[in-house]
Amino acid sequence: MRIGVVFPQVEIGNNPAAIREYAQAAEALGYRHLLVYDHVLGASRATRPDWRGPYTSETPFHEPFVLFGFLAACTQQLELVTGVLILPQRQTALVAKQAAEVDVLSGGRLRLGIGVGWNAVEYEGLNEDFRTRGVRSEEQIAVLRALWNDPVVTYRGRWHTIDAAGINPQPAQRPIPIWIGGEADIVIQRIARMADGWFPQLPPDDTARVQVERLRAATVAAGRAAEEVGIEARLSIKDQPEAAWLEYATAWRALGATHLCINTMGAGLPTPAAHIAVLERVRDVLQPLME
Repeated sequence: MRIGVVFPQVEIGNNPAAIREYAQAAEALGYRHLLVYDHVLGASRATRPDWRGPYTSETPFHEPFVLFGFLAACTQQLELVTGVLILPQRQTALVAKQAAEVDVLSGGRLRLGIGVGWNAVEYEGLNEDFRTRGVRSEEQIAVLRALWNDPVVTYRGRWHTIDAAGINPQPAQRPIPIWIGGEADIVIQRIARMADGWFPQLPPDDTARVQVERLRAATVAAGRAAEEVGIEARLSIKDQPEAAWLEYATAWRALGATHLCINTMGAGLPTPAAHIAVLERVRDVLQPLME
C-alpha cells in the first residue's frame, strides 16, 4: 500500500520556505505522495449567518496547480495529487493545459483527483452551473483524456466544442490518471465506468466494505477488471489515537485499498514542524505497510 500525506492546507501558512520544507520532509520520510484539497472561493459568513459549510472566506487554500509547479522543483519522487480538484467549476481545456504542464515539470508525477464539490457560492462566482456539475464532469473527463492523448482534437459534445486544436506541451503520462471522490451511487457508477481510482472518506467498517463491493461489482459490469480501479483511504490523526493507526491502515488494506493518505489537520498542531513530527511518528508505526 502506497502511503502519502494530506498537505495541511488550512494550517501550514503562506511561507514558501515552510511549504518547501514540509514537502521535502514528507519525501525524506518515505511518503509516496502529497495530496492537496481545492477551493477557489470561500463564502463570507457576514451575510450568511446560517452558513454550515466546513470552509469560509477566512479559510486559506493554496491553488493546486501553482503549488504543484513550485513543489515539482522542490521534490524528486513525491507524487502530486489533487484530492479533489472541483472540476466542473473550471474550464476543461485550461485544466488539461495546467495539468499537462505540472506533469511535464514534475517528470510525470501528477495524479488528478476530481470531484463535483458542494459549494454553490463558489460555482456562482466562477460563472459555472452548479446544477449540471455531475453529468458535465463526465464530458469533462472525456475532453481531458482526448487533449492529453492526441496532439490535435476535434470534439463536439453537449458542453464542449473543440475544432482541430490541441495543447502543447502534452503530459509526460499519456494520459494522466484521473481519480474521483464521492460516495453517492451515481458517483460509484461513474468511477466504475471512467476513473482510475476512488477516494472514499470512510473508516474501514462494514459500510466501507459494502461500498467497496458495490464499486468492484460496478467495475466488472462496466467491462473492466475489478482491481483496475485503485482505492485511496484516509487516516485523520484527529479521529484516531496512535494505538489505532496500524489497525486502521491494515483494515483498509484488507478491504483492497491501494493507497492511504495521512491527514494531520485539525489535531491542534501549531506549526509546520509539528505536522512533520507527527508524520515521523506515523511513519514509524506504519513502517510494516509502507512500500
